[in-house]
Amino acid sequence: MPMQMTLGTQLRHLIELLDGAVQRNYAAMGLAYRPRYTPIMRALMAQEPSSLGDVAQCAGITQPAASQTVALMIADGLIETAPSTDGRQKLLRLSPAGRAIADELRKAWACTAMAAQSLDDDLPTPLTGLLAEAIKALDAKSFDERIRSAQALKNAQKDAK
Repeated sequence: MPMQMTLGTQLRHLIELLDGAVQRNYAAMGLAYRPRYTPIMRALMAQEPSSLGDVAQCAGITQPAASQTVALMIADGLIETAPSTDGRQKLLRLSPAGRAIADELRKAWACTAMAAQSLDDDLPTPLTGLLAEAIKALDAKSFDERIRSAQALKNAQKDAK
């Protein structure tokens, strides 16, 4: 009998299912592009050049996550860096190769959005809404706080025995 999947395992599996399908679609379109690049790519398509911090904020991801993804994108030739006018930070911008695939990415993203809507339509509670609510709840009380509360409760129950 399979073990019950925990929240983290379920979320990782869901991401594998979604990202795997999106990755296969990019490959079918002839694009050497990873789904994890999308938040950075969208941010730079909206505003370039941009600092790493601005890209991370626009993309809604942490700066360390943005930094890791940017390094991969630079290695893949999709973005490049340039010094800012005051030289204190590097600015990011799309490379010619990044610009060359922008229109194809927009088409892929439109299809992905339609597929996501189809998934939402098949669920009793739309996943996009549920995820937004989960993020809102975690903004109000972090998972760190929730773990600490659970640990305190567990310790109190242990002490009561």
